[in-house]
Amino acid sequence: MTEFAELELDGAGARIAATGAPAWIAETRELMKLAAPLAATQLAQMAIMTTDVVMLGRLGKEALAGAALGNTVFFFTWLIGLGPTAAISPLIAHILGASPNNRAGVRAVARMGLWSVLLLSLPLATILLFTKEILLAFAQQPALAEAAGRFVRPLCLGLPFSLGYQVLRNYATALGRPNSSLWVMAVTIGFNAFGDYALIFGHFGMPRLELIGAGTASACSYAFCFLAMTAVVFLTPTLRKYRIYRRFARPDWSKFAELFRLGMPIGLTMIFEASLFNSATLLMGTFGTASVAAHQIALNVASITFMVPLGIAMAATVRVGLAAGAQDRIGVRRAGTTALAVSVACMSIFALAIALFRHQIAGLYFAANVASNADAIALTAVFLQVAAAFQIFDGIQVTAALSLRGLKDAHMPMWIAAGCYWLIGFPLCVGLGVGLGMKGLGVWIGLAFALFVAAISMCWRFYYLSRQRSPQF
Repeated sequence: MTEFAELELDGAGARIAATGAPAWIAETRELMKLAAPLAATQLAQMAIMTTDVVMLGRLGKEALAGAALGNTVFFFTWLIGLGPTAAISPLIAHILGASPNNRAGVRAVARMGLWSVLLLSLPLATILLFTKEILLAFAQQPALAEAAGRFVRPLCLGLPFSLGYQVLRNYATALGRPNSSLWVMAVTIGFNAFGDYALIFGHFGMPRLELIGAGTASACSYAFCFLAMTAVVFLTPTLRKYRIYRRFARPDWSKFAELFRLGMPIGLTMIFEASLFNSATLLMGTFGTASVAAHQIALNVASITFMVPLGIAMAATVRVGLAAGAQDRIGVRRAGTTALAVSVACMSIFALAIALFRHQIAGLYFAANVASNADAIALTAVFLQVAAAFQIFDGIQVTAALSLRGLKDAHMPMWIAAGCYWLIGFPLCVGLGVGLGMKGLGVWIGLAFALFVAAISMCWRFYYLSRQRSPQF
């Protein structure tokens, strides 16, 4: 029989009905159509964060460390709000996989996603107001806790805009229009850089606000990208035709409940992973300012490379969700396996680059001619060596986890994350870093091992559910 790869086109991309190698080639092509702009969007978001880090690094390691600690609190609250918004892509993908013309269902999911942002933003912003007190409760240095509080305060206003942007972005991604959010984020890079330069250092007639200026610039950038993305939704025919703002006050309680039923475990999964790294930051704070600054730089580099497999994984959510909605068990496994292979290939390249150029990378973030930065630069190079070692595991775990999201499997990944990161990873970080006196190096080895175990566990779960006789379908 002649092998073929027939593409059944719909608003969210192509569903593949095929056998043999052409099907895998077609799947890779469809994956990359989504993954390339999604990865670029993630990198653009990291460019914004990196701009903040680099500019604050010019103020000194104390400012950088204060912002790092402040971000641990901000991103904890952000991830709580992100859960329901992250459920939008798989829910829309399942709807379109089963019924490509179901506009009412897509509209209800997007509208309820925006409702979730309105519901969660006020209590989460209230938590941010107590950033200083939270950090002091975790035994952070008072000066750094005070600096973190000043950095985070303006972000209270930016939080709902940031979450609202994620709703619109995931809506566009599920409909096969990831370039929309890419262009918005690309413009936001320049907007944020201008704001940072003006408000941190007092240029263009603006006051010199330093840490408060960095937080204010970020908050304004969040508002800008949400408003720009709203405009894109109205201007793009594929996105406009679903009229997601139509009858905005009308509830759809079943979709609202499903967003939280799927989204809260997703949010907790992300919190378990992110809070491990945030707790590592707090642990670093007990080792001194240089350790915190070096950890922040190494984490920033690892986060930049992580954006590529994250973009691939987000595309995998849609591809797996389309196949699952169409009851295509073979397509589910093919979509997930293709995404895993692409992630491994990309992260292998990044691992080699970081290992070879770790000293040069560390020097990019600090004024190297300042003697007081020498200890932070040396520690950064050490941490980057460990970051290079866990690149592949990091790519595998996120791709497998988001492939499971495409199957609407959220509870088991949540428990896997809890076990890998908090029953294994954090105790190992403390045992090596504090118990054995390895300090920052011990913490990073603990992080690497946690990601290794998570990668194995998430992959096993995906292949278990996508087996031929899986009850998942």
